[in-house]
Amino acid sequence: MKGLGVLASHTHARMNPRTSPLLRAVVAIMIAFVTFHAGAAHADNIDQLIGQLSDDSDKVRLGATLNLTRLGTVRAIVPLSNRLRNDGSKNVRGAAAVGLAQLVPKLSTGASDRRTAIEALTAAAANDDSEFVKAQAVRALKAIGAPAISTPPPTGGTSAFVNVGPMSSKTGSDDPKFRAMMVKIATKTLGRWPNLPTTFAGSANPTKNALAAKNVQGFYVDGTLNELKVEKTGNSSKVTCKVSMLLASYPDKSVFGFLNGGAGVQASASASDIALAREDCVTAVIEDLIAKKIVPTIKAKASLP
Repeated sequence: MKGLGVLASHTHARMNPRTSPLLRAVVAIMIAFVTFHAGAAHADNIDQLIGQLSDDSDKVRLGATLNLTRLGTVRAIVPLSNRLRNDGSKNVRGAAAVGLAQLVPKLSTGASDRRTAIEALTAAAANDDSEFVKAQAVRALKAIGAPAISTPPPTGGTSAFVNVGPMSSKTGSDDPKFRAMMVKIATKTLGRWPNLPTTFAGSANPTKNALAAKNVQGFYVDGTLNELKVEKTGNSSKVTCKVSMLLASYPDKSVFGFLNGGAGVQASASASDIALAREDCVTAVIEDLIAKKIVPTIKAKASLP
């Protein structure tokens, strides 16, 4: 991913009771796959930002990395190359790779600076502990026009595994019911893609070593039901819900994607219809987020067809 991005998709449908959740719901989803954040930067603080690359705080180093990239200064190339090689935070290393991808092709860099960047990116693409950083380094090498690092395809087993989290709810007395339902919906929805199993060798929680032994990339999906409201008008009612979800690596659970979705479902004023509409609302949002955003992202990161 490059920089910051906000994607929005809207689905509209007229709703009749007893139809499928996705047809009964009016779903409006805003997704923000946010990898990094940074404040404004100014050309007169380059030295200060370079100094902040050695700060003890990961957040400070990350902000400095992004701001140096935003300033577009050739003086950032060597410091960012050093961060890519040595920083203890994979987020900072990933941001450094993204920064080099943007700076090196656009600036009139000397042969020495270009060589320093390519060497750091090549090392990261081949040896970094984080698959995310490796991917960013490979993209950066391509952007710079340097020879790309080819990685061997997975050998044996599946190439991806998805761990579904326990989910959470902030809606009241029905929280345990909705948490269990959300886990079931997420697991069932992911089950539509055989190459994204939610169990590995009979376990829903395989170890890092077990995944590595089969060259399988792990992902973590979790969510929160933030709001569930009912508005009655005469003999009809409208149920609205808001759900947030996250996508992370597994088992370290380093988050790289945040998603927010909302839906509205029409129903009668009867208690039974309202209960069904509440379930349909949550189901519609989770299915939509997983099918349209989470699955494509996982498949792209794991290089799945």
